Amino acid sequence: MEKLTIYKEIHRLRNEGFSNSAIARKLNISRNRVIEYGKMTPDEFYSFVSTLQNRSKKLDPFRDNILEWLKEHPDLSGAQIHDWLQEKLSVNSVTEGTVRNYVNELREAYHIPKVLTEREFGTVPELPMGKQIQVDFGQQRVPTTDGKYKRLYFIGFVLAHSRYKYVEWLDRPFRAADLIRTHENAFRYFEGMSEEIVYDQDRLLAVSENAGDLIMTLEFTKYQQKRNFKIYLCRKSDPQSKGKIEQVVKYVKNNFAKNRMFDNLIDWQDASMRWLKRTGNYKVHHNTKKRPVEVYALEKHHLQKVSGTYIFEDIFGSSITRTIHKDNVIRFNGNRYSVPLGTYRKNAPNIAYVESDTEFLYIRLHQNGQILAKHKIAEGRGQIISDPSHRKRNHTKRDLLIQQIEDMLVDKESAKWLIETLAERYPRHLVDQLKIVQSVILKHPLYIEEAIHEMKRLRLTSANDLRDIALSIEIQSKKKLKDNVSVSEKYKNLVAPERKEDIYLSILQGGMDR
Repeated sequence: MEKLTIYKEIHRLRNEGFSNSAIARKLNISRNRVIEYGKMTPDEFYSFVSTLQNRSKKLDPFRDNILEWLKEHPDLSGAQIHDWLQEKLSVNSVTEGTVRNYVNELREAYHIPKVLTEREFGTVPELPMGKQIQVDFGQQRVPTTDGKYKRLYFIGFVLAHSRYKYVEWLDRPFRAADLIRTHENAFRYFEGMSEEIVYDQDRLLAVSENAGDLIMTLEFTKYQQKRNFKIYLCRKSDPQSKGKIEQVVKYVKNNFAKNRMFDNLIDWQDASMRWLKRTGNYKVHHNTKKRPVEVYALEKHHLQKVSGTYIFEDIFGSSITRTIHKDNVIRFNGNRYSVPLGTYRKNAPNIAYVESDTEFLYIRLHQNGQILAKHKIAEGRGQIISDPSHRKRNHTKRDLLIQQIEDMLVDKESAKWLIETLAERYPRHLVDQLKIVQSVILKHPLYIEEAIHEMKRLRLTSANDLRDIALSIEIQSKKKLKDNVSVSEKYKNLVAPERKEDIYLSILQGGMDR
């Protein structure tokens, strides 16, 4: 459509009462172009067109590149082409508006229409600095260098005040360990964390909902308690609570990932980080009218410092989690596998850790605990794989553990109290509790007796409490030892006056003579 025709249509539709956005949709052009042409008188427009025909443009040297991109990807936006010019051709001397106008002219000249898509914006209140981070997941199917397509997964973080973003990608679905690792990476990138973090209800975070109370997964609960941030889990279809991160997810998909070729994850993540620096956090935000990186420079001083490094080895390995159902089975790849009778407990998290190799499935109650069940992996789907021994209690193992623990503890009276307490408190899970006790004895042999006495004094009733007490006592003891060593170090350079050997001999001989 020629410029003159567009100009006339814009003014005709304006006179009929259409809004700028409605005119842009009808004529399949940008809203900015509608506004620009709408301000011009006929004389100004003819003058404008004549100058376009006679002057050279900054982007003319890159005309063939832009045309090639548009022909291959007709849905490219002006903003994305602006980013590609910076990334692929190192063009940093033109504004986004200049690129947009140039792209519109090329579309018009070469009849390359763009399919416009509706964008939904959620209205969310502006929050003070350091108050909130919003988190959400996304995925994108992208072309690969070998001519195929691959689905990639990403997690996005955004500081709600400054709109400063962090994005991390995987070439497989996220697991709980990935979730925590990416949180640590985001906190390092932000140089701190907010008071509150907002999430959608995701299986990596929430196990279930109980009359409005969301039950978080065991791994993430432990991590949240360690880092001590507040959590707000949105209900499904609640964009008002996390509108900012939803826009980030769309932005990442449409501006970074769309039409980008995938070769390997390392290069893709590196390109994503450079995109954040170049565009995602540098470009002026359409609502705040400020660059996120500039507002972040102020907001980061209001973030809470994250101390130390979170140790994943204590919780995570290669295993994934599954829910233990009330009929004492877990689901894995479309089949159900049994666990011992009594493993399921009412009002408990009922989480099992599952690992598999090419032949067997291994189920544990704790990440690094004893194997609770071992099954040969079934072929097909819809099967129930059950171990007959899981239908009856194994008192032999229980009795053997009791005997071993009694032999390992010196204070027999304390050992008897501990076993009786656990048997009364956990009749169905006594074997598991005894295994924890045995593990604590092996890990903290010098402190186990004191830990049992302290557990008894505090009237605690769980082997996990015993483990925590023993660990705490050991840490305190080592700290005291370290403090004593520090005092010794202070005086290590002081040297006693040297005496000749015959002085000591004379003193000793004098003593013997007396």
